Amino acid sequence: MIVLGIESSCDECAAAVVSGGREMRSNVIYSQIAEHRPYGGVVPEIASRRHIETIVSVIEESLYRAGIGLDAIDGIGVTSGPGLIGSLLVGLGAAKAIAYARELPLVGVNHLEGHLTAIFLEDGEVDFPYVGLIASGGHTSLYIARAFGRYELLGQTRDDAAGEAFDKVAKLLDLPYPGGVAIDGEARRGDRSAVAFPRAMKGSSNWDFSFSGLKTSVYYHVQEIGKEAARRAVADLAASFQEAVVDVLVHKTVSAAASKGIERIVLSGGVAANSRLRSRIREAGDSRGIRTFIPSPVLCTDNAAMIAAAAHHRLSKGERSDASLNARANWIL
Repeated sequence: MIVLGIESSCDECAAAVVSGGREMRSNVIYSQIAEHRPYGGVVPEIASRRHIETIVSVIEESLYRAGIGLDAIDGIGVTSGPGLIGSLLVGLGAAKAIAYARELPLVGVNHLEGHLTAIFLEDGEVDFPYVGLIASGGHTSLYIARAFGRYELLGQTRDDAAGEAFDKVAKLLDLPYPGGVAIDGEARRGDRSAVAFPRAMKGSSNWDFSFSGLKTSVYYHVQEIGKEAARRAVADLAASFQEAVVDVLVHKTVSAAASKGIERIVLSGGVAANSRLRSRIREAGDSRGIRTFIPSPVLCTDNAAMIAAAAHHRLSKGERSDASLNARANWIL
C-alpha cells in the first residue's frame, strides 16, 4: 500500500509518500521558523495562513520526489489532532478534497501516534512492547506501545512541555527561536553543574512531569544576577538548564521501562533531537540492559512520513474516515 501523508498540526507544513508502512519514498517539510522567529514562538494565525499558501505545492513536491502521481496512491493519512485548530483544518481540507476527487480511502491520524511509530521508518529491529517518550513543544508524555493502535499512557506533563520550556528559557537568555536548537548549541561549551536548577518530580512515585518551576527558577536566577551577567554566562546557564530537563526525562523514562519489565525505549518528538538527551538516555538504557531506539532528527520533528506510516496500519485494518472527519485540538491518544 502506498500512502500519502499530510501533516499540518502546528507550524510545519508537510507531505510524504510511504510504501508498506516503512519505506519513505519522499518526506517534504516546509518550515515556518523564519516567519515565527520575530515573535519567539509560533503565532497560530500566521501558521494557518502560511499552511494555506504552501500546502498544495508541498503535496505536489512529495509526489514529484516519490516519482509518482496521485493515480499511484492507495490511501491518504492526515493529522486530525491534537494541534492548533486552524492549522489542522488546512491539512484536513486538502486531504478530504483529494480523497473525494480520487475516491481514495482516508483515515485521520493522531499526531502522537505518528511520533510513537516514526521509528519503524528507519529501524527494522524495533519490536513491541516498548516505552515511548514523546517530548516536543506541545507534549511530554510516556506511553507503553503494545502494538500498532494499542497505547497505554503512563504519565504526562502537568504544566509546560519540555520543548515549551526550552523555547521560553531561550527567550529569557536572549537566544534565537527555536530555543531547543539554540540551547543545545550553547550548552556544548557550558558547565552543566554551574547552576543547580531544580529537578521537579524526579523522585515522585508516578511518571508525570513538570517543567514550569524549572522555567521560573531560570527567570529568577537571571533577575538575581542581571541581564549582563546572564549574557556572559549564557553557555553555563543553557547547559545547567538543559541538564535539569534531561535528568528528569532520562530518569522517568528508564525507570518506567525497568519497573514495567520492558526492554525497549523509543524516543520521539522534537526534543528527542537534543544531543545531550540522545547520549544520556542511551547510556542509562545500556546500564540497565534496555535497548534505546531514536529516529534521525528529521523524523523527531513534525513530519508527514510518520503520519503516513501510522495511517498504513489503520487503513490495512479497514479503518476509514468519512467527510465528517474534523480537527480535534485536544485529541487524547
